[in-house]
Formats: sequence, structure tokens, C-alpha cells
Amino acid sequence: MLILLPPSEGKTPAVRGDAIDWTSLSFPDLNTYRAKVLDALGTVSAHEDALALLGVGASLKADVDRNTRLLAEPAAPAHQLYSGVLYDALGYQSMTAPQRRRADESVLVISALWGALRFADSVPAYRLSMSTALPDVGRLASFWKPQLTEALAAATDGELLVDCRSSTYAAAWTPPPAATVAVNVFTEANGVRKVVSHFAKHTRGELARHLLTRRGKAPHTPAQLHKAATEKWKAELVAGTARKAHALNIILPG
Repeated sequence: MLILLPPSEGKTPAVRGDAIDWTSLSFPDLNTYRAKVLDALGTVSAHEDALALLGVGASLKADVDRNTRLLAEPAAPAHQLYSGVLYDALGYQSMTAPQRRRADESVLVISALWGALRFADSVPAYRLSMSTALPDVGRLASFWKPQLTEALAAATDGELLVDCRSSTYAAAWTPPPAATVAVNVFTEANGVRKVVSHFAKHTRGELARHLLTRRGKAPHTPAQLHKAATEKWKAELVAGTARKAHALNIILPG
């Protein structure tokens, strides 16, 4: 089982420590492409219109300034770097040591800057969205799609992929539909079902934690994933097609 997560918009910069060690990152075949995106990001972030070009507000100026010196900034493991609703609900820090090892092996974060990271990979805090277009790189989702398809093929072969990504990050890589289950979250009241956003992030984080901390073997099929989800939630499994992934719909009280 592999759990696919988006990065968080908010990140917790490391206060001290070593700079990034490219040789230690998972999926080293991506390093050439990572370096290209990092170089383009540094150039854009030094521009006088950097905030507008990156689509962020004035409150994030310090984050954008940091983009210009990422090779010198201290790095931190991805599980520590990413924060926010989903990652708070996942609660890596409160896991036991065996559960953390399971998380390190089972979580893949799809990143606009780094392509794909495992939880133990150490990188500096940055500000970049997958929806951004950079000079000489283009729209990042389009840039990363062929690179991730090739680089992740071996790591995902034979694995059940639990897709907790947002649509922005799902656009950067389409894993094999037969092995993938997209996680959706709804509320339901008086027979009326509604899509939720904030609670979707929280619930996906809770699902990831449940899968990483529950007793027993990790699910290997969509049906086993559905059974695991029903241990905590009302859930339904929608079968996929040759071109479309399965869907696990978690239904919360309205």
C-alpha cells in the first residue's frame, strides 16, 4: 500500500541543520528535473513581481524570499516540513516508532518542486504550487507528469495506491487506474450529499493515520481498503473502469 498525499500550503521551516543533500533523496532520477525547477523558481522569486508571478499575497513575501536561497537553507524531513489540516490529522509525531517506519515506507508526497518525496526525505521549506507556470519549465503539472510516470513506475508496481491528493496535484501524475483508489469526502443530511473541502483534508489525514496505525496487514485491494475505512466511517466503494480509478467515498454526518 502507498498513500499519495499533496504537500501542504503551510510549511514549517527548519531552524537549523544541514542544507539539502541531493544524493539522499528518494527517486534520484528526478534530481535533474528538480534542479531545473529550483533554478527557475529562484529566478522568478528574485523578480520584482515575484508575488504576482507565483500567485501569492504580501504576507508570504518571506517565503518567496526564501525561494532564492534554497540550496543554503536548512532541510527537514517531509513529515516535519509539511503542516496544516491534513498533516495535523495524520499526526506523524504521535505515532510509535514502528508506525513511523510504516509511514516512511508507505507515504508519497507529490510536490511542485521536488516531484515526489517520501516522508523521510529532507528538503528546505519553499513556496510553490503545482498550478504555477515557470519560465523554461511551463505549467508544473504538465512538466512533472511524464517524469513521475517513469520514475514512480517501479515503486508503485504491485501496490494499492490510496490517492488522497487534491485535484491540483492529481493532475501531475495519473497512476494505473486498476490499482488506484481516489478518496472523496462528503457530508450527508436528510438524504442530501454535499462535497466538502476543509473537512476533506482533515478526513483524508485521519484515513492515512488509520491505515498506518491500525493492527493487521495493510490493505492490498480496493475491497480491503473499503473494509478498513468502514472500521471508522460510513463509506462506499465505487468500482473503477479501464480508464478511471476506483473511488472510496467517506460520508460524514451533515
